[in-house]
Amino acid sequence: MTPRTTELPQPRRPGSYRVALVCLGNICRSPMAHVVLEERLADAGLADRVEVTSSGTGDWHVGNPMDRRAAATLAAAGYDPTRHRARQWGGNDDADLVLAMDLANLADIGGRSDRVMLFRDFDPLEPGSEVPDPYYGGDSGFEEVLAMVERTASALVAALGESAT
Repeated sequence: MTPRTTELPQPRRPGSYRVALVCLGNICRSPMAHVVLEERLADAGLADRVEVTSSGTGDWHVGNPMDRRAAATLAAAGYDPTRHRARQWGGNDDADLVLAMDLANLADIGGRSDRVMLFRDFDPLEPGSEVPDPYYGGDSGFEEVLAMVERTASALVAALGESAT
């Protein structure tokens, strides 16, 4: 699948940018992307200008920590997964950019728009692809998701560096 665009929408407020990440339950993919993206933004000196949130379209896990396998995969790679608590998507009219992890999540939040895209639209290797849900698989699925998230987050941070100034 080819992405519609990889250009970021303009920020709603000068000097700040809000990114919302959305998956199904907010315990695997979107929180992994949240943790990695926040760290990459901090490393790039953008943490004070870009706010990241994550949520799930379902309410099954609200208030719970990240899936233990997702957390273990992040921790093994040097990230801190401990602060995450699952939230449910309730719409986010003030987000500058909403990134869904897969096509079902994208449909659940109303489909593509100027501010709503797939997370992997920014993936330099497979733009427009979905982030597969590792929940029902083994540890290797979480490692695969982390690799996708890391490279996509790096590309997204580069784009945000140009837009969030």
